[in-house]
Amino acid sequence: CPCSALYFIPPQPGSRYSISGGNLRISQLNKEEDAGIYQCLASNSFGTILSREASLHIAFFENFKACGAVQQVSPLDFPIELTFSWIFNEYPSFVKQDTRRFVSQKTGNLYIAKVEPSDVGNYTCVVTNTVTQSRVQGPPTPLVLRSDGIMGEYEPKIEIQFPDVLAVAKGLTVKLECFALGNPVPSITWRRPDGVPFPRKVDVNKSSGVLEIPYFQQEDAGAFECMAENSRGKNTVKGRLSFYAPPHLVEKPQDVQKAIDESLLWECKASAKPKPSYRWLKNGEPLESFEDRIQVVNGALSISSLTLSDTGMYQCIAENRHGRVFANTELRVIAVAPDFSNSVLKAQTLARQGGDVLIECRPRMSPRGMISWRKGKEALRESHRVSVLDNGSLRISNITKLDAGLYTCVARNQFGVASSAGTLVVKEPTIITSKATQLDVTVGESVVIPCQVSRDPTLDVRFTWFFNEQLINFGSHGGYFEKVGGASAGDIMIRNIQLRHAGRYTCAVQTKVDSASIATDVVVRGPPDPPLDIKVDEVTETTSFVSWSPGPDNHSPVFAYNIQIRSPFSLGWQAAKTVPASLGGQQLSARVVELSPWVEYEFRVLATNSVGTGEPSKPSQKIRTKDTLPRTTPARVSGGGGSRSELVITWEPVPEELQCGPGFGYVVAFRPLGGQSWMQAAVTSPDASRYIFKNESIPPFSPFHVKVGVYNNKGEGPFGSVTTIYSAEEEPSRAPSRVRAKSLSASEVEVSWKPLPWSTSRTRIMGYELRYWSTKDRPDTASVMRTVGNRTSAVIRGLDPSSTYYIKLKAYNSAGVGPDSAVVNVTTKRPPPSQSPVKVMWNATDSKLILKWDHVKALENESEVMGYKVMYKQSRQSRPSVVETNSTSLELSLPVDEDYIIQIKPVSEGGEGSSSKQITIPRIAGLNL
Repeated sequence: CPCSALYFIPPQPGSRYSISGGNLRISQLNKEEDAGIYQCLASNSFGTILSREASLHIAFFENFKACGAVQQVSPLDFPIELTFSWIFNEYPSFVKQDTRRFVSQKTGNLYIAKVEPSDVGNYTCVVTNTVTQSRVQGPPTPLVLRSDGIMGEYEPKIEIQFPDVLAVAKGLTVKLECFALGNPVPSITWRRPDGVPFPRKVDVNKSSGVLEIPYFQQEDAGAFECMAENSRGKNTVKGRLSFYAPPHLVEKPQDVQKAIDESLLWECKASAKPKPSYRWLKNGEPLESFEDRIQVVNGALSISSLTLSDTGMYQCIAENRHGRVFANTELRVIAVAPDFSNSVLKAQTLARQGGDVLIECRPRMSPRGMISWRKGKEALRESHRVSVLDNGSLRISNITKLDAGLYTCVARNQFGVASSAGTLVVKEPTIITSKATQLDVTVGESVVIPCQVSRDPTLDVRFTWFFNEQLINFGSHGGYFEKVGGASAGDIMIRNIQLRHAGRYTCAVQTKVDSASIATDVVVRGPPDPPLDIKVDEVTETTSFVSWSPGPDNHSPVFAYNIQIRSPFSLGWQAAKTVPASLGGQQLSARVVELSPWVEYEFRVLATNSVGTGEPSKPSQKIRTKDTLPRTTPARVSGGGGSRSELVITWEPVPEELQCGPGFGYVVAFRPLGGQSWMQAAVTSPDASRYIFKNESIPPFSPFHVKVGVYNNKGEGPFGSVTTIYSAEEEPSRAPSRVRAKSLSASEVEVSWKPLPWSTSRTRIMGYELRYWSTKDRPDTASVMRTVGNRTSAVIRGLDPSSTYYIKLKAYNSAGVGPDSAVVNVTTKRPPPSQSPVKVMWNATDSKLILKWDHVKALENESEVMGYKVMYKQSRQSRPSVVETNSTSLELSLPVDEDYIIQIKPVSEGGEGSSSKQITIPRIAGLNL
């Protein structure tokens, strides 16, 4: 709002006072005339408000003085933000504060607890105004040492201390100073006499003698103590900080607009310590409550029977001795004739037959007048169904068709009359014709929940569904819910219903005039929930007792339970054998049998009802069956082989789940065939699969009876069946004879020999080992090939063409290898032709295929061509047929009713040469027709 600032200082030409934009400027300040309290009055056509107070202080720096070891500066007599510092000898050498030197920011004095020779010099006080940033210096003050004696030691003398009581405002930072003279230099400590420790925010600067408390609060108030101490004694001073808070508004009055004769209540509340007092201003002047209708109680202003003269600007002032706050607000009192321009009656109001309706009439008028109603042209009479409310609105209950028509609201006060009209239209009620019921369905089925209605045909209807009071968003919920009722019905279908869909479904029907709802309870029957609280006890070597609690049966009684077990050795969960074998729906415990001793098991339970089998329970805690004597012996006991004088015995280890307890091992028993007494040896590792008995007296390849037993910490178990095993045999003692080698092709050599006797009393032949190398290789890099069984020849493949190879042979068995045969040599044939057949031509009839090609000529280093291999196959076959020929043509008797693929290779004594490109002979169309 535009306003002008009014001061009780009349601006005149040439005056020291000037006003610009509401600001006051004073030139050539005069301490006697200008210092004081100022306030601004702001006015416009709506009223006047008064600003808060502003204090003007005028200060000049003056009156410096100094003496002895305490350098002094006179303090100012009013609150101005000053800081003090001291220059030592020359600028910018300032005195640094420590435990011996202290500059008080309260008095400005410099204190030296114990004067040292280094302190001698000139000291100058510097005072800075932190608001104006101006600075002045006092005259230099010399400090000299007295020559008439030596300062002795003395107890601390506190020179600067804080007041006995100091009031501190909320939120401010307070600094307490404490410094003492003394020899030795005293130490300064702070504490609270009540023993309460300082909070973390408190800064105790021991070197400067200052205790600083930022953001002062109520809990910081109380007594404080400063103690100065040296070896000669100690001294203390005490003081108290009190807490105060200037007023702070917590509830402000708001601008209001009222009609004549209405009442006004403005609340104005402030927090402060001590508690504030309140007063009100109107248009900058104190509000006098001479009239009974104006009351001020605890800051609340009330005015009854408002008049136009009450219009204006109001201010609430909350104050205590530490300050005051203002809250500004405006009151407008209006007087107008009735007016419907902003609140006309609805042109058409819809209501349902048998229902209630409220037709609002809220004209703007001041003061409040009288309101009446007409239906058509007749005045409306109130009855038990028809009533006019205090606010002027019309209520009609239990509406009938006869209530339809034009209604007019007439408002009048002393300033005029106005009216507004609207039509009431009565509609048929909306009724849900479907009956509330309960649906019983099974998991996986689909169900339709009906919501059929009877309604006024001129009204649109909207259906909304809720599940357990939560809105159903069709298209979400995994696609389970679908509307199927069309426009005139609200039926929904639940597809593939699940247990979680059980509950209450509410159909809400709404039109412009009314609404209705119906609830249907859906019970979903499904497989039982998992059994609970699986417990296992009474554990033996092969049994355990399992018990459980039933879970929810999902509305279908449980008629059977099944127990499953799992161990580290099973493939997942397995059905357990129980006593009784069949567990009925009332059976909540059973004994599990045929468990393996010393095996860790888990148990779980499944429940079954008429719908199906539910999810299994959570696994029980793991339990281990008790141990017992082992009962299972190793399988596949055999042996043989090994080195000379050894008897090698092997077996398949017993699985851990069949070891029946800790400390499992094997007992190996053996004796020569025909012997009477058994020799035994213990094998302590449960994973061992062999035992070797070595004795120089064991004859080679002699038979032994062998059996393997088991034991654990409980004792020995049974032995397995007796098996005959032979001791180690001797290596072959002779080399094969009549070794011959023959080249088969460019890459193959056939080696033959006369075999050794297959078996003797001391050895057996398991096969032969061939070693071969070329002339360009060393014998120690020879390739090795072994045969198995009593063979007399072998073919070595993968050799280089036109190369000479050396070959030697020796027999081997389980004990090792025999001596080498004589070395033989053989040269591989030249390589086959590298050129492939070209110019392959073909001719086909209905039953023959004739092929011709050019002869392949071998190079000088290649084997001569001896003939050709022709390979052919139908396109759908995977393996080709082969025909050999010595000529360069071939006639094949083949039906040409399918496609053929042909390839031709040259053949030489060096082997097969390069193949021709694949030739595709297409089927001859028209044949066989």
